Amino acid sequence: MSINVLAICGSLRAKSTNRGLVRYAMANSPDGMKIHLADLMEVPFYNADLGAKPPAVATLLQQLAEADAILFACPEYNYSLAPALKNVLDWASREPDNHLLSGKPVAIMGSAAGMGSSRAQYHLRQVCVYLNLHPLNQPEVFANAFSGAFDNDGDLTDEKIQANVRKLLAALLAWQQRLSAGKG
Repeated sequence: MSINVLAICGSLRAKSTNRGLVRYAMANSPDGMKIHLADLMEVPFYNADLGAKPPAVATLLQQLAEADAILFACPEYNYSLAPALKNVLDWASREPDNHLLSGKPVAIMGSAAGMGSSRAQYHLRQVCVYLNLHPLNQPEVFANAFSGAFDNDGDLTDEKIQANVRKLLAALLAWQQRLSAGKG
């Protein structure tokens, strides 16, 4: 049995290093895991005044409903979350009883300057507490976007970070399997 993981990348740039982390994860997911990338390009900012959900939002919410777990690629903008990532959580959390997010296992990885998105990941973990998402504590994946760990297309080339991403995915798979078996 395969688990369905929805990858949500907070960067919209095609050559972003966070998208590179997701591409690597998708190409190297363990047996028993399928990773799909959410497309956030057309998702408008959350607005309660909108009468009907825009099609891009409806698609995103359907993907979240079908996901067994979530993989966040968390860039760091001004020491915090990127707007695109926070916006996804704002849309999803407005569904009745927070049913799209509550109780779901989450893995977090990220790339940014300096400390590799550690501050943004900390803020994301705070948001996860409120939304009753359950992020893995370890391993942590922080990648410095300007350290040579990525090529010009944003693809991950650093073997140590690649190994950490594979460990993160293996831990997410094991945790989801324990939860599905009622042993979480």
